[in-house]
Amino acid sequence: MSNATPKQLIHGNQIVADQWTLVKLPVLGEEVVRKQAGKVVLFKLTGEPGASAEQIAATEIPASGKVIVPLSVWLARKAELQERLAKGELGVWLATHEVVEALAADQADLNVFPLIAVFVERFADGRIFSIGNLLRTRHAYKNELRAFGDVLRDQLFFLKRCGYDSYLIRADRSAEDALAGLQDFSEPYQGAVDLAEPVWRRRQRNGATA
Repeated sequence: MSNATPKQLIHGNQIVADQWTLVKLPVLGEEVVRKQAGKVVLFKLTGEPGASAEQIAATEIPASGKVIVPLSVWLARKAELQERLAKGELGVWLATHEVVEALAADQADLNVFPLIAVFVERFADGRIFSIGNLLRTRHAYKNELRAFGDVLRDQLFFLKRCGYDSYLIRADRSAEDALAGLQDFSEPYQGAVDLAEPVWRRRQRNGATA
């Protein structure tokens, strides 16, 4: 029996080995649970601080190799990370409750980052789609755009339409099955990030003349 770690990263249209190390914020003390009308709130609000100063300072970043750091860590510790960025060894990730403009305001050209990743905590959180669209259109990001977290097979085709080209599938799910999800539809009707023109502009109607 093989003890090799299964490949869970889809990049483009194939399953590949992941060369990046995801850096996470440490959990310090008890996590505050917000409630609304007596129920636990499922999603953080847009603009809510993503990390405390203590968490940012305590975040451990590997000394070598390619790393993806949280947005809050990049913003607070970018001076020490500039060399890694210059070497092409540093990407940044943000959660769906964080705003893309916080990254864009700090860095005029987002293409200095070889990789930007977006974390979705729960599959029902649709903000990951709009974030991808904003990065590709308003901010003209052209490098690897990765989705990770609670990413489902049925979402991959639509994530691709919003500009994602990389998907880290959870360890308890099949990357092979998820890969098939990218082919769920052969001809999308609407225009989107991956294919700007709608189908009626791409294909002549039957019987129409050129």
